[in-house]
Amino acid sequence: MASEMPAVDVTSRIELRPQDRNTHRGRNAIFSVLLSLGVIAAVVHEMGGLDVSRLLSMVPASPAFWLVFAAAYLVAPASEWLIFQRLWSIPAAGFVALLRKKVYNELLLGYLGEAYFYTWARRRVSLDAAPFGAVKDVAILSAITGNAVTMVLLVVMLPILGHTRLGIDTRTLALSLGVILAISMAAMIFRRRVFTLARADLMMITRMHLARIILSAVLSAVLWHLVLPAVPLSWWLYLSTLRLLVSRLPLMPNKDLLFAGIAVVVLGHEHDIAALMTLMAGLILATHLLLGSVIAINDLANPEKR
Repeated sequence: MASEMPAVDVTSRIELRPQDRNTHRGRNAIFSVLLSLGVIAAVVHEMGGLDVSRLLSMVPASPAFWLVFAAAYLVAPASEWLIFQRLWSIPAAGFVALLRKKVYNELLLGYLGEAYFYTWARRRVSLDAAPFGAVKDVAILSAITGNAVTMVLLVVMLPILGHTRLGIDTRTLALSLGVILAISMAAMIFRRRVFTLARADLMMITRMHLARIILSAVLSAVLWHLVLPAVPLSWWLYLSTLRLLVSRLPLMPNKDLLFAGIAVVVLGHEHDIAALMTLMAGLILATHLLLGSVIAINDLANPEKR
């Protein structure tokens, strides 16, 4: 009588793998290295025009300034982390990925950060479907929400000051409004083809973007008040709103100069306003360069393995 064959646990040898995720990470490692080299090149290029000693001499000594500056810098990735945490339940490490996204967009190329975050999500987050649709919807809704805020600000601000005092050319203003309306209307008309997420998720994302825009404007006003405390905070809130308006108009050239001119007209402190704008632009750039350097060095020292 033949001996019985031992039972084999077949299920222990079965491995289920998501079909939309590539386990071969060679290409991902190459992509990461290229991004790191690009960031290093951008850091070297931008450092040549940054006067660090002069910048540091202008920084207020108050610790409150640095706390508010950090909050203002991190509000965008923090709001996006809340969005994707609700959509995908991403871990805390997702905040670092979103911070990388911000640095890549600012130092290298716009929306390159979205491409990086998409590849990160495909490999690190357990999803029922590819995350491209959600990343796309968040980016589009960010632009649409910003456009809506711009339209509301124009309706409120223009009757108060008039486009002449704002220094905005009437024809350029009309063309800018046309571009904003065309983009927003197209997105609404073709929303079923443009957007992937459910309506409830889209509303949640829109509310998050709106809260981010408002909070960013308030934090900017507080920062400026800490630098120039002689100017009342209410005036800085007013100017922060104007800056948001000017920055969102798509066809306006030299937006920073335009806003500086508006601030001088409103406050009259020409030298102080110019120094303030220089300080804030320099600090933001220096933060981009510092974070970009840390990210690039870490990626090159610890390359992603296959």
